Amino acid sequence: MMKNIKFLLLGIFFAIVLSKSQAISWYRFYEMFKFQSFHMFGIIGGAVVISAIIMQLFKSGKIKDINGNKIVPKPKKKGVISTVFGGTLFGLGWGISGACAAPVFVILGFKFLPALIILLGALIGAFIYGLIAKKLPN
Repeated sequence: MMKNIKFLLLGIFFAIVLSKSQAISWYRFYEMFKFQSFHMFGIIGGAVVISAIIMQLFKSGKIKDINGNKIVPKPKKKGVISTVFGGTLFGLGWGISGACAAPVFVILGFKFLPALIILLGALIGAFIYGLIAKKLPN
């Protein structure tokens, strides 16, 4: 249990960052989808830039795993149809619910119980994906 405390602390830190940056606010998502504010685009764009930098560090071997081994990301197939379909489905769920996967837990931490419906929908979606994953061309 004690060796996992760092993950709990990291999760708490992540929740604080999400709430302080207003990344859990449905109104911020609403503004984003109506192109009325740069706020969420800035947060998401910043995350994309940071992720791209970290991936390059992985590929160059400058970041290693806990045992000192090089981390080699697996190459992915380029699937335009599956990417567009998956992105559209994810975006629709995000737009309808006003919450992404990670902020749902932060929203629940604020005792906003309707977020349980969003979490239930995400779990049902993951379950359905698990049932049909072997039949999908990925």
